[in-house]
Amino acid sequence: MSDLREKIIQTSLELFDRHGFHGVTVKQIVQETNTSKGGFYHHFQSKDELLFVIHDTFITYVLKEAQAANVTHSSPIPKVQAIIQSFVQVFDLYKPHISVFYQESLYLKPAYEEEIKGKRDEFKRMVFNVIEEGQKTGHFRRELPLEITGMAILGMVNWIYKWYRRDGTYTIDQIAEVFTDLVLHFLLPGKEDSGYFRHMLKVPFFYESE
Repeated sequence: MSDLREKIIQTSLELFDRHGFHGVTVKQIVQETNTSKGGFYHHFQSKDELLFVIHDTFITYVLKEAQAANVTHSSPIPKVQAIIQSFVQVFDLYKPHISVFYQESLYLKPAYEEEIKGKRDEFKRMVFNVIEEGQKTGHFRRELPLEITGMAILGMVNWIYKWYRRDGTYTIDQIAEVFTDLVLHFLLPGKEDSGYFRHMLKVPFFYESE
């Protein structure tokens, strides 16, 4: 990605966050980035495409990470952990993008909205597929309704954008460990024993103090 393209994105994120999508003009973006309209239109066809790119960046990231988890791991237990951890991480890596997404997603053009929705739906299917795989193989509790369980995970993680702060008490890595632990506890059958820790990619930080 070129330096100017990245500068336009970062500047637009700040402007959209402060003034809203419709409160910002291409002229303002050009002035704030110290470029020309030619420089802007060299990288983006329109302000609408710029908004789409902002949305698409973090959705593409979580989708690729989920795909990588499926390739890297053969068992659904490490798969779901890797997916949860990368999903949580996105709220730190792309915090401004996500903030703009929730504020301005209504302004996406239909064609862009459809593409974003397609990727979100694909990520949702991948989460559901891992849970279903684990239920079929006996790794996860079979009595849990698939759709409710999948939506519970997605809803729990998506809510991070409402409360996460980089200067908060816990780091994003620690938050990811807590969420992974919660998900494993309600997915894995039976009571906790020493075998539980053998399933984990990493023992969460809060167990170390016990």
